[in-house]
Amino acid sequence: MATLLEVRDLTAGYGGGPPVLHGVSLVVEEGGVTALLGANGAGKTTTLRAVCGMIPATAGEIRFAGERIAGQPTEAIARRGIAHVPDGRGTFAELTVEENLRLGAITRRDRAAVAEDFERVFGLFPRLRERRRQQAGTLSGGEQQMLAIARALLLRPRLLLLDEPSFGLAPLMVQEIFRILARVRAEARVAVLLVEQNAALALDLADQAWLLETGRVVLEGKAAALRRDAAVRRAYLGY
Repeated sequence: MATLLEVRDLTAGYGGGPPVLHGVSLVVEEGGVTALLGANGAGKTTTLRAVCGMIPATAGEIRFAGERIAGQPTEAIARRGIAHVPDGRGTFAELTVEENLRLGAITRRDRAAVAEDFERVFGLFPRLRERRRQQAGTLSGGEQQMLAIARALLLRPRLLLLDEPSFGLAPLMVQEIFRILARVRAEARVAVLLVEQNAALALDLADQAWLLETGRVVLEGKAAALRRDAAVRRAYLGY
């Protein structure tokens, strides 16, 4: 598969403070899933925020579909086809489910295709169809996560940045969301850069994995191989 996202020697931090990332490099292939793993504070969320332009890169390079995107505004990066589902989900609690979804397609002008994509996401997330006129703030945590992912898909992205989709959810809901992500990967061929504390689930879904420790890549490789390596699991993944 061709490389869709390439991050090379990335250094980034917050508000002029010390860097959180120290020369991070990784790739996401077209239609593939890359897991970004590590303990809390390792720099995983910071990496996603740097890719989508929420924080500036102070050194290094970020290329999407072969073009440099570091330094571009977040809105311009989104229009290129990068959708970000942040930790905490970021739904608009006072708006209905349908209104939240329409915000995901707000930059699109292809109305017929948007209508088709609404049907597609309702097929992936039947609960959202049932609750389309319900305020987002009244949904369960799992339903809000579904809404956040569905809204991102309505951008019709080439790359989905997912930050801790399992956080705070019951195990059955986590399994359901990861089943849906597997369908999205298979049917829509959307590439995914996945930050996830549940390393076992992430490695089951991913093709490749990168492990971060204090802002540096300490290990990379095929997800299946990392999952089979008992020493890697004990040292870095905690299971």
